[in-house]
Amino acid sequence: MTSNTASEPRYGLMAIVLHWLLAVFILSVFAMGVYVADLPFSLAKLKLINWHKWAGVVILALSAWRLLWRLTHRPPALPARIDQAMPGWQRVAFHGTHHLMYLLFFAVPLLGWAYSSAKGYPIVWFGVLPLPDWVPVNDALANVLKPLHALAAYGLLGLVGLHVAAALKHQFIDRDGLIDRMRPGR
Repeated sequence: MTSNTASEPRYGLMAIVLHWLLAVFILSVFAMGVYVADLPFSLAKLKLINWHKWAGVVILALSAWRLLWRLTHRPPALPARIDQAMPGWQRVAFHGTHHLMYLLFFAVPLLGWAYSSAKGYPIVWFGVLPLPDWVPVNDALANVLKPLHALAAYGLLGLVGLHVAAALKHQFIDRDGLIDRMRPGR
């Protein structure tokens, strides 16, 4: 397939910035969460857990901003040449992956916040702004929420991996230039 990306519509600057900011935050916070989980209890571990929580709140805020932006700014349609060449199952996977990622953009940090509340560990954003607990302190609930938070995070990471694999397939196998719609500075 040939690429006609110069004449095809791209995502706007705000959509591109929010996409890449979320990507960096999600991958960084996931890595931090995996790293800190196996650390022995220490002040350093508590500090990293707080950073993890603060970044999770940032992800939640960026996700809300991104969703609001998406609802008020229609994304560019797939170029007709790509849409026509794409098998139906890929179109379903394309839309399904995006919808599930948006769901998990919210579910992962909200489950983490709920877990923190259920354990009785307050979130004080950047050490300045205390956030409300939204579930009561309850160890049994915390024991349910902790693995749900981890499972949702791994699910999100899997979807991100699928998203990246699809982008790379379009770039290097299909050579259709689809990735240029979200690439910064093009």
